[in-house]
Amino acid sequence: MQRSMLETVMGAVVLLAAVAFLSIAYEAADLRGSGGYEIEAEFGATGGLSVGDDVRISGIKVGQIVRQELDPATYSARIVIALDPAIQVPADSSARITAASLLGGNYLELLPGAELDMLQAGDVIYDTRDPVSLTDLLGKAVFAAGSDGT
Repeated sequence: MQRSMLETVMGAVVLLAAVAFLSIAYEAADLRGSGGYEIEAEFGATGGLSVGDDVRISGIKVGQIVRQELDPATYSARIVIALDPAIQVPADSSARITAASLLGGNYLELLPGAELDMLQAGDVIYDTRDPVSLTDLLGKAVFAAGSDGT
């Protein structure tokens, strides 16, 4: 009888630890809904950006990517982002895809402009900069060094 009681208590402890772990993982992954207003940015290439990646201004997270679409007319990548309602972004702002580190992971950086009009829900940012591919740069450097006759 005492053995089954010990097993029951240990099972409850394991279940509580699993629930605690799942709640910490849920908070760390930031899987909650975006809850903000959506704007779009048009890029030539997404550079490995994916849904759920951060949107930052000056290194501070202000939103996240909620959708990626291909514009059928121009074949450009349209990234839909949800911004925190407390953050108002000037209408002449630009966007670029930036690497979070050398090991990978990208985020979308908004570079605020100086205009007094603010972006509204559904607006599109056309002033964008495509990501720089490190492998393309290394390839150019290798071939440029090889074409010097060395």
